[in-house]
Amino acid sequence: MEGYPLDRVALEIGPFQVYWYGLIIGFGIVLGFYLATRESQRLGLDKDTFADLLIWAIPISILCARIYYVVFQWEYYSQHPEDIIKIWEGGIAIHGALIGAVATTVVFARARNISFWKLADIAAPSIILGQAIGRWGNFINQEAHGGEVTRSFLEGLHLPDWIINQMYIEGAYYHPTFLYESLWDLLGFALLMALRKVNLRRGELFLTYGIWYSIGRFFIEGLRTDSLMLGPLRMAQVISIGLVVAAIVILIVRRKMNAKQVRYNSMEN
Repeated sequence: MEGYPLDRVALEIGPFQVYWYGLIIGFGIVLGFYLATRESQRLGLDKDTFADLLIWAIPISILCARIYYVVFQWEYYSQHPEDIIKIWEGGIAIHGALIGAVATTVVFARARNISFWKLADIAAPSIILGQAIGRWGNFINQEAHGGEVTRSFLEGLHLPDWIINQMYIEGAYYHPTFLYESLWDLLGFALLMALRKVNLRRGELFLTYGIWYSIGRFFIEGLRTDSLMLGPLRMAQVISIGLVVAAIVILIVRRKMNAKQVRYNSMEN
């Protein structure tokens, strides 16, 4: 028997409502910040480096993520401009957030005279962990799901009833693609944490993140029903292919150009 969907509102304070979506995204950011700060101190950076970076990176990334989403849904938002600011209802694109975060980090790194690649490597595990956590915000909002399936299919995945019931949307069950991506990202987090001990060349941890996340996103995106489209193409798949190719090319070129490249564990800035 189908259960009721989970309440999107976590708590109410007078006339104000606090949504689970925002709390979950916020928790992912806080946990990622904690991990990145600890690692940055180990590698010789000032303890406030990532706090200073995130003051700029968080709002810029959220803004870019929303702009990216709105641009590809302009047919709707041009008719409902009042909904553009309603990010608590969902509708932020991770690729837009990454564009904003990378651009902000490039500028920040130059201003502080710190290697962009050093900052990116330190942040990579935090980013993918934050993505794994953030997908549960999509779960609460019953969005970012895949095509229609049966309840028996979901039961065959050995999912608890509270997940299965939340995948019952307007009379049908759907693929929990939020869960597929969350699990893929958690595996990626474990991989990146293990690769820290390998002491790769600087920049390769972040490039590995780009490759890992993009491969998973490409296949999972193919199951989704709410993809942002560019004509007949799913934009996330196009970007995923581009990121994989670009990351591999950059990795190869950097290895050929500098055989004595700085390693991940270097204290050098």
